[in-house]
Amino acid sequence: MSEFICHFEQALKRIFHEQHDIDQLSLQRGLPPEVWKSIMDCLPLSVAIPKQFGGRGVIVKECLSLLSSASYESLPLSLTFGINIALFLEPLAKYGTQHIQGRIFNDFIQNQCMGGLMITEPDFGSDALNMKTAYTETADGFALKGLKHWQGLTGQANYWIVAARKDLNNGDLARDIDFFITDNAHPQQHIEVVSYYDNLGLYMIPYGLNKINAIVPHNQRLQPESTGIKMMLDILHRSRMQFPGMGMGFIKRMLDEALSHCENRVIGTGNLLSLDAVQFQLSKIQTAYTICSAMCHKSSSISGIENNLAIEGLEANSMKALVTDLMQESAQLCVQVSGANGYRISHIAGRGIVDSRPFQIFEGSNEMLYTQIAEIIIKNMKKAKNENLYSFLSSFVKTDRAAGYFREYINFTPGDLISQRKLVDLGKIISRIICVQYVLELQDAGYRTDLVNTCIQAMQMDIAKLASNFKLGHYTKAVHEYQEGSAWFDFVR
Repeated sequence: MSEFICHFEQALKRIFHEQHDIDQLSLQRGLPPEVWKSIMDCLPLSVAIPKQFGGRGVIVKECLSLLSSASYESLPLSLTFGINIALFLEPLAKYGTQHIQGRIFNDFIQNQCMGGLMITEPDFGSDALNMKTAYTETADGFALKGLKHWQGLTGQANYWIVAARKDLNNGDLARDIDFFITDNAHPQQHIEVVSYYDNLGLYMIPYGLNKINAIVPHNQRLQPESTGIKMMLDILHRSRMQFPGMGMGFIKRMLDEALSHCENRVIGTGNLLSLDAVQFQLSKIQTAYTICSAMCHKSSSISGIENNLAIEGLEANSMKALVTDLMQESAQLCVQVSGANGYRISHIAGRGIVDSRPFQIFEGSNEMLYTQIAEIIIKNMKKAKNENLYSFLSSFVKTDRAAGYFREYINFTPGDLISQRKLVDLGKIISRIICVQYVLELQDAGYRTDLVNTCIQAMQMDIAKLASNFKLGHYTKAVHEYQEGSAWFDFVR
């Protein structure tokens, strides 16, 4: 680990455990200014700034290490850095004009500034291609108008990358999407916060509704390599490949807390570690730790800004969906083995349940991402004229090494007419096999064999259950007019 990351970890321990109480800080909205200053004095965001602008070079390994170190102490803090790194600084470094890069990067280093990304709108969440925020070109630049919401760092970020569609002056908006940088320090570019949301968890991060009525100079438009939609996919896929960085420290903390509690909690003549059910629960958190480690290893080699990730949805979606499911499961398991102690918002695991839950929703809900994963593989299977899932995955470059461990569970034909609920199950199966391949690659680099073996066994159990669900023919549906004839007390004689 670099000296920079070690220094950052020591600073967080001093700030959160000696100078302040992180458990109490986590219960209030936002952080006190003096706490923010102490954290930002470490220049954490310099990891995502190119060296020619005074940063550390936008090295993925270091960015993920920073996110991991932050999430071990505070998941909201790590998400704050993740927003800045993946959704502002890296897009600026890759797509920003030279006229603005130096000034903005300097503001981040010298003045502790922050930035974020505005895509989501009140009526268009995951349906980003139909956003209504529009722009027109003027002599002074670009005039932007619209509403955005659920942007992390609402009212706190100094800079925003705003997504908008061109007004065609005929009542329609262009199909493509453009991105513009706004600077809240300039009155014409200031974004008004209409209201703040009472977000459940992640108290450190403000969310809300933003009204955009800004004019930005021509040089504050991001420059895509081809289309704006592909630029958006590149940005979002790179961001999803950095989720393992936020998950890494969080899952490790859940594992450390659970192990510590089980070692020290005496039941009868032994501690909790002597119970077989507890060993099973701890092994599941440890599996999450191993898979997340493998994701970080893989992301470090493929997600740098020198690569275009627009067509890498399969791996980006697999990482994001699976690691966020594992984060939530790890928090739930840590609370379970911690007993009543864990069921407090001031406890790291209890708080972790609430804080990790939205990770399964934002930047694409996991059900949507699993569906897309399944659709990508089915499309490739049809192209290869191979109808058997195991046969295809055993020859597919992203799963060929891992597929053999799951042959008895995935040796079936998915078919042509697959319901959405089955696509979600299929996507979960595929994402796990893709990530087990990452684990095998990590083992090649020298990772512990015992952790790899435990991980594979756990994934075999998961995939066996998912495959069984996929093959079941039941299609339950909600009964909408359920009230009549369903009051239990009418049947008590």
